[in-house]
Amino acid sequence: MKFYRRWQPVSAMTFDLDDTLYDNRVVIIRAEQMLLDWLEARCPAMANFDWPQWQVMRAEVITADASLVGFVTEIRRAQLTLAALRCGLSEADAKSLADDGVAFFLHERSNFTVPEEAMQFMGELAERYPLVAITNGNVDCDKLGLTPLFKQVLQAGPDGAAKPDGALFTKAQSILNIPSDTILHVGDHLKADVLGAKLAGFKACWFNDTKTPLTSQRRASLLPDVEISDLSELLVLG
Repeated sequence: MKFYRRWQPVSAMTFDLDDTLYDNRVVIIRAEQMLLDWLEARCPAMANFDWPQWQVMRAEVITADASLVGFVTEIRRAQLTLAALRCGLSEADAKSLADDGVAFFLHERSNFTVPEEAMQFMGELAERYPLVAITNGNVDCDKLGLTPLFKQVLQAGPDGAAKPDGALFTKAQSILNIPSDTILHVGDHLKADVLGAKLAGFKACWFNDTKTPLTSQRRASLLPDVEISDLSELLVLG
């Protein structure tokens, strides 16, 4: 544990989910590949798209509709619709395939188990502090068994603009109904989590499980209040 600012005890915590409570990278890689296989089985022409082309289509739909920014599910839906149209499907069939594809992906995206150690730790933490989840992702907390740990789960898109925008932090502060500077936000991302939390007046905890020096991080713009490499360290913060 490393402190960057003078520490004062907190009264509540907010938590990022992806890559903080579990390794989201392996989950997404698996779900993405399963989606590609699913799409190719239903529309063989989808096999003609390589990864860079998928990324270009993602950028295209965001450029065409800026309101999609922060809505990761709707970005994927628009991306799949565009791909299906380019494969020659009608608008109706493209939309249907995209809707089914999104439903398939969302199922697989949450088809994993949160590590038992993390669940046990979060259960202990929830007995000490009111907790709110703040995520830019679209994981199904009910399916993972995370929902009971939090007073509320806030997701970018439905609940406000994506972190580091202050909307989700402001909503969390309203739910907790305590001063912002008595809330500690915990997350792995230096921009979305640390910068977002500090701009919202929260204390920020950088979860750095790779133990990479802060000075080598290009996303670092504001110092966190504290850095940890294991979530269990939060139990001794006070």
